[in-house]
Amino acid sequence: MKHPSDMTPAIDLTAGRGTGPSRSRHPVWRDLLPPCNNACPAGEHVQAWLALAQGGAYRQAWEMILRDNPLPAVHGRVCYHPCESACNRGEMDEAVSIHAVERFLGDMALAQGWIPPRDARPSGKRVLIVGAGPSGLSAAYHLARLGHTVEIHEAGPVPGGMLHVGIPAYRLPRGELLAEIARIERMGVRIVLGRKVADLTAEMQDGGFSAAFVAIGAHISRHVDIPARDAARVLDAVSYLRDVSSGEAPLLGRRVIVYGGGNTAMDAARTARRLGAEEALIVYRRDRAHMPAHAFEADEAIAEGIKIRWLTTIKDIAGASLTVERMDIDANGRPVPTGQFDTLQADAVVLALGQETDSGFLRHVPGITFKSDGTVEVGPDMMTGAPGIFAGGDMVPSERTVTVAVGHGKRAARHIDAWLRGTRLADTDKPPLVTYAMLNLPVFSDAAPAHQPALPLAARTEGFAEVVAGLDEHAARREAQRCLSCGTCFECDNCYAACPEDAIVKLGPGQGYRLTEDACTGCAVCYEQCPCHAIEMVPDAAEGGA
Repeated sequence: MKHPSDMTPAIDLTAGRGTGPSRSRHPVWRDLLPPCNNACPAGEHVQAWLALAQGGAYRQAWEMILRDNPLPAVHGRVCYHPCESACNRGEMDEAVSIHAVERFLGDMALAQGWIPPRDARPSGKRVLIVGAGPSGLSAAYHLARLGHTVEIHEAGPVPGGMLHVGIPAYRLPRGELLAEIARIERMGVRIVLGRKVADLTAEMQDGGFSAAFVAIGAHISRHVDIPARDAARVLDAVSYLRDVSSGEAPLLGRRVIVYGGGNTAMDAARTARRLGAEEALIVYRRDRAHMPAHAFEADEAIAEGIKIRWLTTIKDIAGASLTVERMDIDANGRPVPTGQFDTLQADAVVLALGQETDSGFLRHVPGITFKSDGTVEVGPDMMTGAPGIFAGGDMVPSERTVTVAVGHGKRAARHIDAWLRGTRLADTDKPPLVTYAMLNLPVFSDAAPAHQPALPLAARTEGFAEVVAGLDEHAARREAQRCLSCGTCFECDNCYAACPEDAIVKLGPGQGYRLTEDACTGCAVCYEQCPCHAIEMVPDAAEGGA
């Protein structure tokens, strides 16, 4: 085509390129990165399994989750769902309740006995996992799917780690937890309970293991220098919750004070109420804005009658009397003493000041190095300084959550597999992230969010029955349909219907679209009509010309 000097575009009707001016760009269908996928510490393809669930393909959706996470029924209950905090739908009305749909799929799989497929033939390699917590279970599961023989050595009497002994049953019923662990065992993973590893090198040699993944968690309560700290009536939260989980609940008395501001402190106080305490008070040295506990955890505790005394620290315990000091917050958000003291009364004090890992047994292994807090240093491949020995979960520097631990296990398994095969995993770049501003959405929403039923407040502290219930099939599918499919084509046909040149061809369900190059004028109507930003307009030269 030629363009006259008077800037009036010439139209060549014989060129087979539609009725527009000479084209300089054309549409390309590209999957970008949804914010939910990007925020998931386990690396789940959230948008993909939501798309399957909204179409009623529940088993396919569940299998999509299990590519990254073997414990969907668990995660649907205990994950802090950062995917929902990142969800673009939250800027439109309310975020998709991703965790509720994940729980629905996980529970359906347990009810119907679904078993995931194995992805590879037996490799002949044996891998040792130390610790049957979420990170160790995840690594074992993924290694089994990759064809390796896996054995978990767990020091405790039950599998699950802090999932079993640290999270109360009202949040995570033991039946669902043990059922998901049993599914991992049915894939060939052997779990040896009551087997504490004291010499890792000898354990590997005796068992003929080619590699090891150490994920023993953080089960030691952090100590604090409070006079009378070791009195019998002062308990540490980890031991206390473990005893409750094993059916050996301690006698707390009528008034219980929990010292700390994390999620464990909230669980400790809510558990005390279920054990019969009439008063449960959380004492924390900072204010609510600076507490480590998630806001909804504090809200649920307060709803159950737990009181929280902010900006307070314990200075001394003498019998039933506690001397506490009022604190203030400085410009940097740090607590500073005020010199003002009060006296509180308590029959028992539970210290919930964080946990540490017992990594001392690794200190004699050549090449393994440690941080000052006892955590083990690992590389991007999760391998320590000792060849073939990997580590993850709470015992490496990271955020300490169940989902982070599961993500570590998956990543370690894939690197262990590569290491055993004499290869290395190639780094892959993520596609661009899709923001809410990039979407071209309708101005209205006809999908009200679903809300999970919950026990009445009066019934919650009567025992350890699960507080939050799951969604039924109708609500779960409807909730999945609220997903905006950010950055991923869901074949809505907007581009196909809007193209003025009929340049877009439908390829059939699940196949997307094809561009008829000679008909496209580059007008970008398809791009403007795509609600999820799955179309990019690129210069012709970028794709080799047109």
